[in-house]
Amino acid sequence: MELWYSEEQTENVRLSLKVKEQLFTGQSDFQKVDVFDTYEYGRLMTLDGLVMVTEKDEFIYHDMIVHIAMAVNPEIKKVLIIGGGDGGTARELMRYQGIEHVDMVEIDKMVCDVAKDFFPTISSELDNPRLSLYYEDGVAYMKGKKNQYDLIIIDSTDPVGPGEGLFTTDFYTDCFNALTDSGILVNQNESPVYEQFAREAIRANEKLKKIFPIVEVYQAQIPTYPSGYWLFGFASKKLHPLRDIQAEAWNQLNIKTKYYNTDLHLGAFALPTYVKEYIENGSI
Repeated sequence: MELWYSEEQTENVRLSLKVKEQLFTGQSDFQKVDVFDTYEYGRLMTLDGLVMVTEKDEFIYHDMIVHIAMAVNPEIKKVLIIGGGDGGTARELMRYQGIEHVDMVEIDKMVCDVAKDFFPTISSELDNPRLSLYYEDGVAYMKGKKNQYDLIIIDSTDPVGPGEGLFTTDFYTDCFNALTDSGILVNQNESPVYEQFAREAIRANEKLKKIFPIVEVYQAQIPTYPSGYWLFGFASKKLHPLRDIQAEAWNQLNIKTKYYNTDLHLGAFALPTYVKEYIENGSI
């Protein structure tokens, strides 16, 4: 008998992966966590039945949520991760020796524990002494923070359930206040292909534009995420992701990546016309 994992990406679209075996299932206070061993994508973690991370394509997401900002400002010292329980974002940040400290706020301890048990190559830096891990609500954590971080990365689930509060104007305002004068915010920004995701991307972009003077959107191709085409938001108080990229300085760091490079950095902001129109018009 064949075993398949199927994610319902929309009412009319499903992603299915053939599974060798189920390795873990558990219910936390926040969500259902499962781990499968798949034939094509290796180990897969799902949250409430939705893909969080796979061994085969995780590097795309984690490269793009970290290295874009780091190439704009390689002098970043203090970083905050909201979410990121699988550890991949922390792993990429720890490759920068110039980063002095990372605070990571993950609401669900089970996600981190499962990542440590089943995804050691992704979660390898969660015990790094340069990282402080807090198991609490990211929205509450941000309240009252002033001028603390050079970079905030919102590595969240979709804007439902535990991740819902991370897509609000109040939360983005708290992030703005918590950033230093040259601070950068990066957030995962859903897919523009399916209407339900595109609406969230548009809303997030509109909210950021009311708060930050510089807001841009960039893209990556992630096979196991809905539609395989994903957007990220870049917001900053004064650094522009294209005009201020420090390509030479970043390349001199000799950080070997599997997806990101400084040529791709420029191309990632060259959006298709329909995506540009969504963002500019504020509607689908």
